[in-house]
Amino acid sequence: MSGNLENRILELEHKINILTDLVEASASLNSRLDLEPLLARFMDVAVAITGSEAASVLLWDQNTRELFFAASTSDTAGELLGRPVPLDSIAGTIVLENRIIQVNDTASDPRHHNKVDEEIKFQTRSLLGIPMSYNGKIIGVIEALNKRVLPWTADDRHYLRVLASQAAVAIEKAQLVQELRRANEELSEVDDLKNNFIAIASHELRTPLGVIMGYSSFLQQDENPETQELAGAVLESALKLRQIIEDMVNLRYLKQKQTDLLLESISVNEILQDIERDSHSLIDINNRKLLIESPDKQIMVKVDQARIVMVINNLLNNAINFSKAEDTITLKTSLQNNEEEVWVQVKDTGIGLEEFQLEKIFDDFYQVEDHMTRHVGGLGIGLSIARAIIRAHDGRIWADSDGLGKGATFTIALPCYVE
Repeated sequence: MSGNLENRILELEHKINILTDLVEASASLNSRLDLEPLLARFMDVAVAITGSEAASVLLWDQNTRELFFAASTSDTAGELLGRPVPLDSIAGTIVLENRIIQVNDTASDPRHHNKVDEEIKFQTRSLLGIPMSYNGKIIGVIEALNKRVLPWTADDRHYLRVLASQAAVAIEKAQLVQELRRANEELSEVDDLKNNFIAIASHELRTPLGVIMGYSSFLQQDENPETQELAGAVLESALKLRQIIEDMVNLRYLKQKQTDLLLESISVNEILQDIERDSHSLIDINNRKLLIESPDKQIMVKVDQARIVMVINNLLNNAINFSKAEDTITLKTSLQNNEEEVWVQVKDTGIGLEEFQLEKIFDDFYQVEDHMTRHVGGLGIGLSIARAIIRAHDGRIWADSDGLGKGATFTIALPCYVE
């Protein structure tokens, strides 16, 4: 009686150990994404729960319809990894017929290929193979080899089938992650090609454009009014083309990251001085007036100066494009929120914005005017770039307008910097 009880206790302890191994294998579904360690873990569990000497995993390629070795516990199996397995083998039959196969004596089964054993110097005496499938799709086969105490049991089949289901999910997940990584690498390569093309194209376009603008400016000084008018039209078109080129170059800033910024402590007045120098030609050519209201005291910010100047210039370009000749554009700076923020505002008296446009204008490639009838050029990314750069500075940007024909105000809020 006591002997039967002891055997029962040992059997229950064995099943508890098996279930523990299966639970740990299941936990690896979420903790591991690389295929190689995943397969190694599942093979170790396969050996433990079936009382076998070794295990292997074979994967099924849906495209080539080939079955190949993906992993094995055998120390000498490395040279076989990736090589196809004949479909008339035991593993091939498991995949093609999608069923469990157990063999207590492989020597008597004609489907067993001794060549593999010879190459890896391993003798397969018995085998239990379980198909791995996920959502009705065959993933491959998991095999337990050389059970120490034959025959294979119903528990062996049951527990190895549970493990095969877990392995199928893990392998599918790992393969999807690998595909995603490859796709991201390819996308990165395409992005590099795009950036290189834009850089080369913009460089090649700038040289002839500079010549056109130079001669147009020279011809505008001619005494003949007709020549002045024609030269002005050429210069205006050249400026629009220059803006498009700048937009192309600045496309990379749509995904501006904070880690890419070259931050330095600088006063707002220094930034405004840069803006004033850069804006003179645009303001004069477009017959606009620029009023800059500088702060009464020194305000320090920690920013990437080149990027912030680009943002403010984009706002000024918008104000110029959507206002009339002789209009005044105001660039105002002030302290806000208990002097913790500095607000830089660009205000125009131009065409204004409807309420629904106040957010949409910051979308990539959004155009206020219809693309077929619009008068203002550009790619529609200036404000998108401005938002990306300002957010990378932990700042905010927004637009206000009282409606169509009533102008617009764009506000940048940046944290002040105290050393």
